Amino acid sequence: MTKVATREIETFPGKPTTLVGILQHAVEKHNKPNAFSHKQDGKWVGLSYKDIATRARNTALGLYSLGIRHGDRVAILAESRVDWVVADLGILSVGAADVPLYATLTDKQAAYIIKDSGSQIVFVSTETQLKKLLAVIDELPQVKKIVVFDNYNSKLAKTPDLLMSLAELEKMGKKLDKEQPKLFEQLASAIKPQDIATLIYTSGTTGEPKGVILTHWNLTFNVLNTLNEDLEIGDEDLALSYLPFSHVFERAILYCYIYLGIPMYLAESIDAVANNLVEIRPTVMTSVPRMFEKIMAKITEQGMTAGFPKANIVRWSIDIGRQWARLHHKGEPIPFLLDLQYKLSQILFFGKIRDKVGGRVRYFLSGGAPLADDIAYFFLAAGVPILQGYGLSETSPVISINTPKFNRIGSVGRVVKNVEARLAEDGEILVRGPNILQGYFNKPTETAAVFEGDWFKTGDVGKIDSEGFLYITDRKKELLKTSGGKYLAPQPIESMLKGSIYIAQVMLIGDNRKFPSALIVPNWETLEGYAKAQGVGGSRADLCKNQKVVDMLFKEVQRLTPDLAPYEKIKKIALIEKEFTIENGELTPTLKVKRRVIEEHYKDVIDKMYEGGKD
Repeated sequence: MTKVATREIETFPGKPTTLVGILQHAVEKHNKPNAFSHKQDGKWVGLSYKDIATRARNTALGLYSLGIRHGDRVAILAESRVDWVVADLGILSVGAADVPLYATLTDKQAAYIIKDSGSQIVFVSTETQLKKLLAVIDELPQVKKIVVFDNYNSKLAKTPDLLMSLAELEKMGKKLDKEQPKLFEQLASAIKPQDIATLIYTSGTTGEPKGVILTHWNLTFNVLNTLNEDLEIGDEDLALSYLPFSHVFERAILYCYIYLGIPMYLAESIDAVANNLVEIRPTVMTSVPRMFEKIMAKITEQGMTAGFPKANIVRWSIDIGRQWARLHHKGEPIPFLLDLQYKLSQILFFGKIRDKVGGRVRYFLSGGAPLADDIAYFFLAAGVPILQGYGLSETSPVISINTPKFNRIGSVGRVVKNVEARLAEDGEILVRGPNILQGYFNKPTETAAVFEGDWFKTGDVGKIDSEGFLYITDRKKELLKTSGGKYLAPQPIESMLKGSIYIAQVMLIGDNRKFPSALIVPNWETLEGYAKAQGVGGSRADLCKNQKVVDMLFKEVQRLTPDLAPYEKIKKIALIEKEFTIENGELTPTLKVKRRVIEEHYKDVIDKMYEGGKD
């Protein structure tokens, strides 16, 4: 294991110091029957914090019965659900560290993480995930038991005693609790703030994933330090969750909601989020930019394909709304006519957006990737501000965040209290504080490489303005260098282009090339509506090659990037029929593009853009 020098831990007086302590705090302070709610047989079913704590207690003692001890590792290969929360808190309560895996990982990817972490037990959600694990079980001799959330066919495993249900594990723990009623308290009290709580394997756009070592205090500090009065979250709020708990962002939010006693409804699936928003009517919600892009595209597509005059009303409303939002956001005077037009756009268009997200959302919290300014202004015009934050798995995760009173579109907010950030000479963001990882699991060389003294090197390039707002300009390792020697930062440019209602995904090309170009995956619903209105027919593959369509999208690119330097301006584009996905290896589980993979997949398309290209 990676050896890390321990430092004296400064805690918040009277506050929890471990994640187990956060759950205990919730049980004592928040007596809510709907602490966690999920859909069952078409109805929302709620559980209290006491219900969760009881199940976590039984799970912890069940794991103890199976031989799990303080410091051991246990993996969770599952989608977000109440059972995930129970497994997580059960693992933590026995003093072990959990290893969350994305449900979208392949069997080989899951096997690598389980083996590298030394996980002795694996929780899986469904029979599908079970089959995935059993396909590689011969490579995992250290796995003693697989615990399944759902019903399963016991004949799937060569040795049936390898499998057991979560219900059976909890029953085993309940039996031990009767036999040794003081055991659980002894195990829970032995957990210290500096103990390892989790190994989170970074997905990475290149290379093998690394296990980020986070302690109970790393995560607990982040919860207590981030949840100050600036975010204005109270126990009257209601949250809807759809992001995977294996994502450090949503997992930290999970602990935040538990600590604050905010009822958390777990969406049935990503596809059901739209319906669940209207059912639950949340007041706060976390998301990633891709979801906002989809919401904006879906809403505008419905209007744009409705024909005249509705399509014109949608275009006009979006234009007016963004004009108004820019001025309003900057605190500048709004001309009387624009203000009047904006009020009309609320009636004709933007009011419907608020209804589609439930009508009560005070703000969204966004993280995980850059958010296009045009999307932020779009939602601000609808009266639903998006507060963008910034962090990494290695920082537990929050480094900075915008707040309702201090929200600067384009930035990732101000650095949170008790955390320090500075810029290196090359612009890289360096951070230090109690939220910084302990190292990478069994990787001392990689650990040493990301520290400069006690400053953690984020790998992100940024700037800090005079008011302390932090801006991310790019990933240090993802800078592209043209054949003319100019460096390009792809993420900010890609983020600009995603502000178009016609563009779903984009990847900038330009490394060792004469000029920048872009691969664009259109928002097909909106683009097909445009094509139909222009009398252009054919399949999606045909539209990718249609010069009229390509020219329109190229004008969109030019419209959205007017202030780029000449060497940064995109000279050519190519349209791609199919989305970049996790399944085809083009995206990481956190939806970051794998540039090398995409360039390999579309080498012919890229090469064609540069045939006879101008300098």
